[in-house]
Amino acid sequence: MAPRIKHDKPGLWSALASPIGKKVLTGITGFAWAGFVILHMAGNLSYFGAGEAYNEYAHKLLSTGPLLYAVEIVLLICLVIHAILGVNIYLGKRRARKQGYDAYRSAGRPGLQSPSSRTMLLTGVVLLVFLVIHLKSFKFGPGIAEGYSLLVDGEPIRDLKRLVTEKFQHPIYAFGYTGVMVLLGFHLRHGVWSALQSLGAMNRRLTPLIYGIAALLAVGIAAGFVVLPLYIYFFAP
Repeated sequence: MAPRIKHDKPGLWSALASPIGKKVLTGITGFAWAGFVILHMAGNLSYFGAGEAYNEYAHKLLSTGPLLYAVEIVLLICLVIHAILGVNIYLGKRRARKQGYDAYRSAGRPGLQSPSSRTMLLTGVVLLVFLVIHLKSFKFGPGIAEGYSLLVDGEPIRDLKRLVTEKFQHPIYAFGYTGVMVLLGFHLRHGVWSALQSLGAMNRRLTPLIYGIAALLAVGIAAGFVVLPLYIYFFAP
C-alpha cells in the first residue's frame, strides 16, 4: 500500500507570520492606535471648554479604574506588535533590495510612493520616543500631592489643565510637540492607506478616494493636536 501523504493546511501562526499576515496585523494594531489618537485629540480639545471641562474629563477617565487599565494593556500589546512588525517589514524590504534606489520615483498604483511612505520607520521611532516623554511629563507627572489640585463639587481632583498650560508655555514643549504631531500626520497619512490596502478594503477604483481620505484624516488629526500647544504658547495668560 502506498503511503498516504498528509497535506497540512497552514495554521493561524503560519498565516500571521507570512508577509501578508504581518501587514494585516500591522494594519489592525495601527487602527487600534489611530482610534486612541482620535479620542485623545478630542479630549485635548476639551481644554477649550467652559469651566473645568478639561480637568473633569481627565478625572472621569481616571475614575474608570480597571477598564482604563485594560485598555492601556491592550494598547501596549498593540504598540509592541506594531513596532516589531514594522521593523521586521522594513528589514525584509531592505534585504529584498540590497541597494537603495539612486532616486525615488512615484510607484503609481498600488505603491503610491511618497515622503510619508519612505519615512515610516523614522517617524515611528520618533513617535515612540515622544510617547515615553509624554507619559512621563503628563500621565506620570506632578499631581495632587505636588500641589496640582482643585476642588470640583467638594472633591479634590488633579489640575491637569494647569500642568498642561505650564508645560506648553515653554518653547521646547510647545514647538517640540507641534513638530512631533506633524510627523504623526505623516505617519498616519501612509499608515491608514496602507492598512486599508492590506485589509483588502479597497480596489483600484477606490484607491484615489481612500488615499485622499487618509490624507485628510492625517491632516485633521495633526491640526487638532497642534492647535493646543500653539494656542497656549501664544495666547494663554
